[in-house]
Amino acid sequence: MKSKLERLVTYLIDERNAQQNGPRFEKPTQHATQGELWKLFRALVNTREPIHASQEFYELQDDVLHELIAADGIATCADATPSPLVPHAFLWRGDITRLEVDAIVNAANSQMLGCWVPGHYCIDNAIHTFAGVQLRIECARIMQEQGHEEPTGTAKITSAYNLPAKHVIHTVGPIANGNPSDAHREQLASCYRSCLDVAAENHLHSLAFCCISTGVFGFPQQEAAEIALRTVRDWLATHDAEMTVVFNVFGHADELIYRNLLHLPEA
Repeated sequence: MKSKLERLVTYLIDERNAQQNGPRFEKPTQHATQGELWKLFRALVNTREPIHASQEFYELQDDVLHELIAADGIATCADATPSPLVPHAFLWRGDITRLEVDAIVNAANSQMLGCWVPGHYCIDNAIHTFAGVQLRIECARIMQEQGHEEPTGTAKITSAYNLPAKHVIHTVGPIANGNPSDAHREQLASCYRSCLDVAAENHLHSLAFCCISTGVFGFPQQEAAEIALRTVRDWLATHDAEMTVVFNVFGHADELIYRNLLHLPEA
């Protein structure tokens, strides 16, 4: 693993240093630890322009990401807890990048190119990091063809590349900053409907939602969860689609909220 990371980091630094106007990067010393190399690799791919890499880079990157994901363990819908209240709705707490479903939902920004902050622990950064640099390239192509930023409340589908999921559905949630308006509430509901619509249009049967807009976008967690559950429940009731929906939470507070709403006992 360490030697693979060294080769990946060297490739990325050489690529960056070849840019005429960019700052020069120093290569890590031979004493750099595997953890330090991973941190540097993540920072470099987080800030990498959506340009194609060599086939050797892709193969090496894919090997590393598959190994890291497998080491953490892959979860499926069978590991999630079914709700007695909402048929076909489940709750699972964990890292969404380790979930093997037809599609996971990414809380994207309007540029839809992933998070560019090195090592940031938002879901957008994690999904792009573990999917691989191919995901940003595909998103850039979609955005170039579209010709404008992604509107709030809509959704786009891509491959998931190195993730256990088959696809990623990207949606831009409303920026509520702790004080959502009625327009924000409708936009958030639209995110959930749009993702479900895209999943159904692509004949997918399992979809995992993150807690859209509740991070840096500042939508209050309790209200966001209520909107999410109500919207998903209404969509499932009005569509003839064989769809399993997993509400994915990462933190304890969100887990408690969803357990209460889904009528699940505390773990």
